[in-house]
Amino acid sequence: MTVRTITTSTLKALKNSVIGNPAAKLALAQDTALIHSLVNCLKPPPTSYADTQGSHDDIRIESAHVIASISYGSEVALVSLIRANVLHAFLLALSNIKPHDPVQLKSALARGLRVLSTAIAEVVGPSQLGLKTWSPDLRSEATVALSYLFEFDCLNIYLPLLADPSSQTNIAIAQLISTTVRSEAHRNAVTEWLPPGERSREIKGRRGWEKKEMANSSSSARQGGWVVRLLVNFLQKKDLKLQEAALGAISSLAMENPVVAGTLTRAWPDEVDTPLNIVLNLTKSRSTDVQLTASLCAAHVLRANASHHPGSIDYSAALNVIHVVNRVLSSASETPQNKIKICYTLYHLVKDDKDLCREVYERGTLEKVVLLAKHITPLERTSEWEEDEPESTLALREATLIVIAAISLFDNNIRREVADDLHLVPTLQVSLSHKNIGVRHAACTCLRALSRAVSIIRTNIVDSKIGMELFEIFKKEDEDPRVTYAALNTICNLVNDFSPLRPKLLEQGLLPRLMQLLASDDMNMRVGALWAMRNTLRTSDPSTRQTVMTHLCWPRLVTLCNDSNPEIQEQAMSILRNLAEDEEGVDYVFESIDTETLANCITSGLESFNDDVTHHTACFLANIANGSREEQDFIFAHTHIIHAIHDCMTDAKSDTRCPLISCILSLVQSNIRRKHELTEAGIISTLRHMCDWTAGVSVSMSPGGRHHRIRMDDDKEAAKLARSVLDVLEHSNIGDLL
Repeated sequence: MTVRTITTSTLKALKNSVIGNPAAKLALAQDTALIHSLVNCLKPPPTSYADTQGSHDDIRIESAHVIASISYGSEVALVSLIRANVLHAFLLALSNIKPHDPVQLKSALARGLRVLSTAIAEVVGPSQLGLKTWSPDLRSEATVALSYLFEFDCLNIYLPLLADPSSQTNIAIAQLISTTVRSEAHRNAVTEWLPPGERSREIKGRRGWEKKEMANSSSSARQGGWVVRLLVNFLQKKDLKLQEAALGAISSLAMENPVVAGTLTRAWPDEVDTPLNIVLNLTKSRSTDVQLTASLCAAHVLRANASHHPGSIDYSAALNVIHVVNRVLSSASETPQNKIKICYTLYHLVKDDKDLCREVYERGTLEKVVLLAKHITPLERTSEWEEDEPESTLALREATLIVIAAISLFDNNIRREVADDLHLVPTLQVSLSHKNIGVRHAACTCLRALSRAVSIIRTNIVDSKIGMELFEIFKKEDEDPRVTYAALNTICNLVNDFSPLRPKLLEQGLLPRLMQLLASDDMNMRVGALWAMRNTLRTSDPSTRQTVMTHLCWPRLVTLCNDSNPEIQEQAMSILRNLAEDEEGVDYVFESIDTETLANCITSGLESFNDDVTHHTACFLANIANGSREEQDFIFAHTHIIHAIHDCMTDAKSDTRCPLISCILSLVQSNIRRKHELTEAGIISTLRHMCDWTAGVSVSMSPGGRHHRIRMDDDKEAAKLARSVLDVLEHSNIGDLL
């Protein structure tokens, strides 16, 4: 598709030819010479061409439009644009804009930059609307390009355009922020950016050239930064497109950002209302697009602001969002795209918050989402259905299942409502076998939430055979890794001791598949594989233990217990704990690991700065203390274990301290003569401190400890156990202590 002569008319014809034509976009993207010609057209003309300035501006505008048109469409097109350094060309063109240049040129360049940057950010991820699949090579190149976009020199080019007189330019840059800011580093880069004038004042204030009070009062950080301040001002304009773009940008900057979210919930100087209240008022806008974006913005602000203070969510504000969600889901006239957006808004509002999940359940929102998922999912599986199904329907099914999973994660009553009363399982079965990756992933994620309920595993999941259908997906080696990981999380529930499926899964190849995943380069997959083994071993019989360890192998388990990654170490210590749940299990561990190696594993676990690692190590020790006299003596034969127990008792949380004291109680009940070693290690003294019912007791600790006080108001169970240990020692025969 070579265009020999580039003129305004040929560029317009080219733009029209590729709109809605994927084949034409692909052909154009593969025409390297044409791509480079378009890039050259973006450059400002030499000053000697002043007479033809107008026509050259038109060519630059149309070139920007053509590039924007092919930015979305195919991987080949995006790779061509990235390799042609089009991102740099747009930034260079914007940096050379002159005051007399037409507004249309500036807007076209800003829009082109926004469209291309958005396409690049979508590849890098995380995706804002559902699962996407890209080649590793494209993702690698896109990551480099996106990092370049957020370099300081690049921010200096496009962020000042937020203050441009043209609202079209403002909209393009606000939309760019909305769609490209997807990581903490990029969030910070944008919110901390200042224009040169304010930057110099900040530096002066820090260097003491101005009074401290003046420096602080001029700091835009009090209002979330220069960019956030401008975006909030846009919300008060009457331009609906500008409001929508600003809301999207604020949403991306406030997401998981307590600093920005906190400033938006407080009143600003010279402002009547808080920015959050302005956002909430826009959820009632006459424009549906503004309502949806305002709802997402409010959800991110509310969740980020409450992230450091669990239970402090503003429920009255959250209800504003829930009302919009319920309206959109109930409307037969709303587009699938709007319903997709509102589902993800609901997801971001309730994700990992038990109380908000309960709130939307009680207000009927969950039922609306489940009924929508069922309505758009035929239970008859036909190849014609999958081939003809619109992309919007697939994306909506994925969105509904993802949000159902989030709402169902914590509460058995909610899970039973979904499975027993709303009968979602048949919809999940159809979705599990769908060719669309996002739908399969969402179905696995939803089934994981439902499988947290014992009753649902024993009835719905077993009776429908959906558990074994998911297992077949899990075993497929050519499955998308994200689907495999979601299925693995469900398998972790299906192999628990209360699951009737455990024996069947073991018979049909569970452990070989887990060992494959344990060898993966994906850390999450490795942790999940170990977690599944851990659950398989919980309250297991000797035969199951031996089967698991035949695959895992003892030397590998020892290595994992000393892994540098605390998540791996946690799972490995938990496996040891579950292996040693009874006396026979403790014997099995001691028969399989030499005592020096085992002692080092225990010490390493107790000295970990990860609370979960120390907890499982403490529980493992408590199991050993319930073993034979010889196995108990093992603890005292390695003094570094005793000292590690003492340090951990003073440092750890209550759920770790209790099994440690329980371990000591078992040891002294078995042999009172161990008091001397416990006294020398400082354990008896610490136990006496723990029985002092003051608000907090100072405890002497070794250097580098994590905490310096034991708070007894949070540790009554530990104090009760400590008292039991001291009672055993104090009421023993004096001769026994000699």
